[in-house]
Amino acid sequence: MTWSLFEFHLAELVPEDFRWEPAEHCWTVRRGADGGWEPDFAEVEPDPIPVPTIAWTTWHIGWWWTVTLDHAQGRPPRERTEVRWPGADAAVDWLRGLRDEWSAVLDRLTDADLDAPAPFPWQDDPDKTVAHMVAWVNGELMKNVAEIGQLRLLRAASAHA
Repeated sequence: MTWSLFEFHLAELVPEDFRWEPAEHCWTVRRGADGGWEPDFAEVEPDPIPVPTIAWTTWHIGWWWTVTLDHAQGRPPRERTEVRWPGADAAVDWLRGLRDEWSAVLDRLTDADLDAPAPFPWQDDPDKTVAHMVAWVNGELMKNVAEIGQLRLLRAASAHA
């Protein structure tokens, strides 16, 4: 259900939507010294919290989903700085690819797998299971989809004001 709602917005996104800054105080992605995109980030969440752009939010989805997939498949998890935003022209395909990879992981899970301790996002909490991790992915995705949808709608509305 969450992905179906996301597809509605993904189908309507245009490259100009991604880096539109909805407020002066926002987080986005910026060109780094190597020409790649680097997200704004702070280890401790700032106060006030910056409003993210669609670019930043799509990077954020890519980051947490990539790391979750690494954990779920027994791979060494990538560092935040290793997960690069691919740019507006490739972001939608990147996210769809992560969704496809996640669906394949879900298809392989057994009841025993779901009851196993979760490798992520909780560190060393034996009470959290893979089923909790699966629910966390859906919750995190739902939150980010709502943010992207709202940003897309606000940008479209502001163009007609």
